[in-house]
Amino acid sequence: MQANGAGQDTDSEVSCQNGAQNGESSSAGAAHSNGVVSVTNNGNTVSNNNNGVSAQPASNNNSPTDANSGVKKKKRLSQCEEDVIRLIGQHLHDLGLNQTVDLLMQESGCRLEHPSATKFRNHVMEGEWDKAESDLNELKALMHSPSAIVRMKFLLLQQKYLEYLEDGKVLEALQVLRAELTPLKYNTERIHILSGYLMCSHAEDLRAKAEWEGKGTASRTKLLDKLQTYLPPSVMLPPRRLQTLLKQAVELQRERCLYHNTKLDSGLDSVSLLLDHACSRKQFPCYTQQILTEHCNEVWFCKFSNDGTKLATGSKDTTVIVWHVDTETQQLKLMKTLEGHAYGVSYLAWSPDDAYLIACGPDDCSELWLWNVQTGELRTKMSQSHEDSLTSVAWNPDGKRFVTGGQRGQFYQCDLDGNLLDSWEGVRVQCLWCLSDGRTVLASDTHQRIRGYNFEDLTDRNIVQEDHPIMSFTVSKNGRLALLNVATQGVHLWDLQDRVLVRKYQGVTQGFYTIHSCFGGHNEDFIASGSEDHKVYIWHRRSELPIAELTGHTRTVNCVSWNPVLPGLLASASDDGTVRIWGPAPFLDVQDSEGLNECCSMDS
Repeated sequence: MQANGAGQDTDSEVSCQNGAQNGESSSAGAAHSNGVVSVTNNGNTVSNNNNGVSAQPASNNNSPTDANSGVKKKKRLSQCEEDVIRLIGQHLHDLGLNQTVDLLMQESGCRLEHPSATKFRNHVMEGEWDKAESDLNELKALMHSPSAIVRMKFLLLQQKYLEYLEDGKVLEALQVLRAELTPLKYNTERIHILSGYLMCSHAEDLRAKAEWEGKGTASRTKLLDKLQTYLPPSVMLPPRRLQTLLKQAVELQRERCLYHNTKLDSGLDSVSLLLDHACSRKQFPCYTQQILTEHCNEVWFCKFSNDGTKLATGSKDTTVIVWHVDTETQQLKLMKTLEGHAYGVSYLAWSPDDAYLIACGPDDCSELWLWNVQTGELRTKMSQSHEDSLTSVAWNPDGKRFVTGGQRGQFYQCDLDGNLLDSWEGVRVQCLWCLSDGRTVLASDTHQRIRGYNFEDLTDRNIVQEDHPIMSFTVSKNGRLALLNVATQGVHLWDLQDRVLVRKYQGVTQGFYTIHSCFGGHNEDFIASGSEDHKVYIWHRRSELPIAELTGHTRTVNCVSWNPVLPGLLASASDDGTVRIWGPAPFLDVQDSEGLNECCSMDS
């Protein structure tokens, strides 16, 4: 590289011609792939446009470059080093720093891409379709799959056809369709669609129907991105390759971060590339923000509404309390108390639109209560028989039906007025869940299994089989994973689609009490569960060991619920009569809030 008109010493020379890949060598005075090369002429720099071959630095007459000069040349660059230089060159080119790219390629002796690829790129971007099509013949010899030429030619001709149509050159477009696209005998279905665009009355109509940006840089750049996928990266780099690699690195760091619980912009502008990503434990819901003491007996259940604005808690004291969640301060205040559940409330289910709340009792309770949350009025009090045990309930996604059952063999489907629509005989239900298909109901039973029941065609099938009683279970939002609390075993994660046990989470104390766990946090990356040792345990979904053990309760923690909208808010209900609301540390310093601190230990 020439600087300030002075000749460059050969100590700075590096020989890394990519010609080793493509069967060509670089020669002095030839242009590199950026299309411009600087050649020294008496200390002055002149430009030469020669379509894309790499260049060696030109030496001046006073520079000791021959073998007898005693100057030791630098070793050839490794393949990895060449790749990095090409990536940097591409990124600089995308930023418009073309002179910098020229100097980088000249000094390194590398080239950004094969000269045939450069020529092809220029012809595509200039809309010279005949020349671009001719370039494909040169590129064919460099491709791993020469048959891909047909697909590339199809993409080129499609763009040519659309541009003719936009320009109002209907006859020329028709000629491309009949004489060039159709003879390829490729993707005839797409050709039929393209022929329909001949009927478009104006350019805006064409762009809308074809979902196309129109003639110009945007659509041609998108075309080039598609065409590149058929070319080896040694010939033409994938578009924005350095940015892609950096995004992948950032995403991998986020995935490996045990406490990452926020939705960040997928772009690189929201993060620093100068530091590794690490969220602080202080940003995680490990700290008691509020203790709700309005219940006067054991609290058996808690559940946030689907929109995250309310929390319902059920207690042995015969009441359900509905709490309002202030989404700004994340503080809760009492909204309504629903009374009269003589046996206590051990299970609650919000309707899909959060308008209704169903309350169930313990084993000896034969009644189910359906409340209008807004008015506080009891809409339905359902009981089929005094001998029934209705301990679990799940809403159909349509919000017009629900299923309920218990361990005495009842399994019903009902409407909002409590009318019986269907029933399944002899199923001793422990816990229920309706899948998003609106037909399948999952039910854990006394045979240590979860089965799928279809009320429409009255079929059932085994999905999960455990060796110990399943005390409760819940299902992820996408319906793929199930989280089971298994007696004496703890918390198990199952894949419902593959019907395999994925993970057993350690630490929790689970006997024969019914304890309810949950998915939660951003993207449901976390799992939380109560425990008989008075703690709340939190795991990252991928890790068997807990990342946090939350202390504060003084008796068994029966249930946990993670707010589905506010990933930093968690509730826990305990036999100590309280509901604890967990959130991030109340005061974060600047460094913590930016997620730069190392993760703390898991002890609260």
